[in-house]
Amino acid sequence: MNRTDRLYALVEDLRAIAPRCRSARELASRFEVSVRTIERDITALQESGVPIYAEPGRRGGYALDKKMSLPPLNFSPAEAVAIALALSRAGDQPFGRQARSALRKVVAAMPGREGELARELARRVRVVAEPGDGGTGGRLGAEGVSRAIVEALLRRRVLRLEYADAKGALTSRDVEPGVFLGGRGGFWYLVAWCRLRDDVRVFRLDRIASAGVIGERCPDRPLEGFAPDLPEMMVHGTVLDQ
Repeated sequence: MNRTDRLYALVEDLRAIAPRCRSARELASRFEVSVRTIERDITALQESGVPIYAEPGRRGGYALDKKMSLPPLNFSPAEAVAIALALSRAGDQPFGRQARSALRKVVAAMPGREGELARELARRVRVVAEPGDGGTGGRLGAEGVSRAIVEALLRRRVLRLEYADAKGALTSRDVEPGVFLGGRGGFWYLVAWCRLRDDVRVFRLDRIASAGVIGERCPDRPLEGFAPDLPEMMVHGTVLDQ
């Protein structure tokens, strides 16, 4: 990263966490430069008029004037994850970096509890990259199924599904949702602990006839236990803060 890009990234990093501060050591580690380089960069930014100030003390550091940050936004956790998912394909395309910067600002400006819920939901939404993959839309199943899955993931509640197998035979199942997976062949899947089979199962959304959230809270299960049987390098998490 050249100096111009680093100066821009420093401002965006401090803007994203304002009014909190970040120490010179943290910034140096983040940008892989020396503490002295960070101090020189901050001085240059201050001299150019950027309202960065130093917070003294053991937990002090550099902070951007909160007037330069966004006020709390009324984005829901699902909306924030939807933006992250849409941006996941931007990669190194033009404006990809700026799009990710905009998302960081949105998440940082969300009220604390909503931001944490968004991060937790993002951990449970995955995308599979395949050669020639044309997108993740189109095969979402019956109306309301996706909405019920997102609600169950957010609230950590059990889902009751009506699910059709490859031959069209319906079964009723109570499942504990783990991961919402999209992208493989254009389909979306729910990876969940199936109480009928007493094991992890993968449910294709277009085969879920109905889904409803019931009041029972899911027991805690390690997220790693819901990993689908796919090469790890092909599965990408939904990123909110990077």
